Amino acid sequence: MTEFDIIIIGSGPAGMAAARTSAEGGANVLLVDEQKSPGGQIYRAILDTSEQRQSILGPDYSDGRALALALDHANITITCSATVWRVDEDAAVTYSVAGKAAQAKGRQLIIATGALERPVPVPGWTLPGVMTAGAAQILLKASGIAPERAVLAGSGPLLYLIASQLITAGFPPAALVETQSANNFIDAIKHLPGALRGWSYIVKGRDMLSQIRSAGIPRYTGAKDISISGDDAVNGLNFAAKGHRHEIPCDTILLHAGVVANTQITRSLRLDHDWDDRQLCFYPITDDWGMSSNPVIRIAGDGAGIGGAKAAVFSGQLAALGALNALEKLDVQVRDSKAAPLRANLRRETAIRPFLDTLYRPSPEFRTPADEVMICRCEEVTAGDIRGYAKLGCTGPNQAKAFGRSGMGPCQGRYCGLTVTELLAEANGLSQQETGYYRIRAPLKPITLGEIAAFAEEND
Repeated sequence: MTEFDIIIIGSGPAGMAAARTSAEGGANVLLVDEQKSPGGQIYRAILDTSEQRQSILGPDYSDGRALALALDHANITITCSATVWRVDEDAAVTYSVAGKAAQAKGRQLIIATGALERPVPVPGWTLPGVMTAGAAQILLKASGIAPERAVLAGSGPLLYLIASQLITAGFPPAALVETQSANNFIDAIKHLPGALRGWSYIVKGRDMLSQIRSAGIPRYTGAKDISISGDDAVNGLNFAAKGHRHEIPCDTILLHAGVVANTQITRSLRLDHDWDDRQLCFYPITDDWGMSSNPVIRIAGDGAGIGGAKAAVFSGQLAALGALNALEKLDVQVRDSKAAPLRANLRRETAIRPFLDTLYRPSPEFRTPADEVMICRCEEVTAGDIRGYAKLGCTGPNQAKAFGRSGMGPCQGRYCGLTVTELLAEANGLSQQETGYYRIRAPLKPITLGEIAAFAEEND
């Protein structure tokens, strides 16, 4: 087992920023990520992307290049293509690279695993040709592949960004179908004064919408009763908007309803979590330095609450300063002095979040879908099955596993967990916090028995 002062899981904006700050503070750092190179999802393949593709993806994507290049530091060890499949409460991290398991031990651990796209379970969402909007963006970043005449459906600013990128790439989408309505805007108005502090994001949104209009792309808002048609593959999107039924023929549909904190590792560590009724997800409870309910484990970036890429950078730097202080490599006065401008920047970057979270609040039909909709794709469990379990006395997601195996497939609940929580909470008249979430156990990702056996033999 190799030992480090600080281990960081995830090389997105928070992880990269935390690594550089930790290294500059004199800590010996291990940065572990499952991608081939640093960048995370938001800056995926940033060091390998051509200038032409960077121009398509835009300046916000290119910002990640400086963060990735800053990892060239003597105190930083980078391990990419690594599958982290176990994390222990003493900050020991077990991972596999090319089928070979290894373990490292940190005096402090920073979890910077970012966010997951919220599931969008609607009728037909399991058909070939349906993907998340984020998955389409990953294809564009990593391979330069873009879908032709795709329909973007759901809610959230990411839909505008991807539409803009597809237009620039020469593959304009066929339509945008959005669920937010005038009522969402009315609810969000109270947060507008704070949002104006993040005026640059409002300007970016205005410019993207202008580009979408100029490209002649139809845009529908207030969409309801969304369903996807097709037998062996997608052939169209159906919905109601402003009192009329619509059907848009298409071969590809990109669904999106925002992102949520990735809590798989933090759940496996039994850290304290709370339900956020604005962002409609669970998140690990942390202090101002990212410290969780375990004093040697910190969480940075979107994994501690959705704030965006730039906010994640400041969050990662603050977590690193907290870890350096805990390791006695940085005294309190210096830590606080360095942290002051970071906190000011973080407040500015997150000022717009209440407005965005309210305006693009996920539609109820996504959160608690109709009975016939499959919500656990791995084990083919429907929303009606979950409601049926509630009638039989099932009060929580872990019980639901025993009733019908939801959350026990290869994704380990990543894409059905929140839906199961919401369905059971509604059916039983309980809050989401009372209902709870899956109990996550190692291995956190599918691995072979050979990896486990080889690791056990090596340790023996």
